[in-house]
Amino acid sequence: MDLLITVIVTFFAGMGAGLGTGFAGMSAAAVITPMLVTFLHMEPYTAVGIALSSDVLASAVSAYTYGKNKNLDIRNGLIMMVSVLAFTVVGSYVSSLVPSGTMGNFSVFMTFLLGIKFIVKPVMTTKESMQAVSPKKRIVQSVLCGIIIGFICGFVGAGGGMMMLLILTSVLGYELKTAVGTSVFIMAFTAFTGAISHFAIGGSPDLTVFALCVVFTFLWARAAAIFANKASPKTLNRATGVVLCTLGVVVMVFSLLS
Repeated sequence: MDLLITVIVTFFAGMGAGLGTGFAGMSAAAVITPMLVTFLHMEPYTAVGIALSSDVLASAVSAYTYGKNKNLDIRNGLIMMVSVLAFTVVGSYVSSLVPSGTMGNFSVFMTFLLGIKFIVKPVMTTKESMQAVSPKKRIVQSVLCGIIIGFICGFVGAGGGMMMLLILTSVLGYELKTAVGTSVFIMAFTAFTGAISHFAIGGSPDLTVFALCVVFTFLWARAAAIFANKASPKTLNRATGVVLCTLGVVVMVFSLLS
């Protein structure tokens, strides 16, 4: 019975995390962590480690799928990733000095609001207009935005994928598919770094839960990424908005239950 409950919980956790990753580059931790804590009574630190591990393969396969369809900006993605990783450390340090408990639900509310944004005001930027920005300007923008994203993620402790998607589409003017592809590309590396850190500090997780979450998240992320790359911009905006709104509401409910 315990195994059946574990399979059911990890299946739905992986489904939510995989859809969020494949459609919007959302961090798996936003969905998997509250579900493991609420229904399997797992210690939060370990749950985050499992969620980050699930994020690695899910983000990697999503990035591969987006890249295969020419919806990935690797050069500027790498530049932004360096800034994000560096300033995540800075943000974490500042967070340790400032009481920030009230910001715990930041990424959850942001997920919901971003979902509404994609439904009400879809991103219809074309690749042609996106590529009209000069390479030098794009590099400077990538560094500055990476600093902002990294600091906020380190300070709040979550919301990296959502912050990247918002800034890539609203500030840097990326076309939606390229924004998601670039976001999951960066998240694969940041999640790997976070997962290694968590397990190095907290020890090995429950291997059954670990394996199930990784596999289910991977499969759903792959399916979502394939659909997203074939969909029209209008359909993708609506699908992304619905997924984000649903996940935002579900995670808020789980947070209240826990």
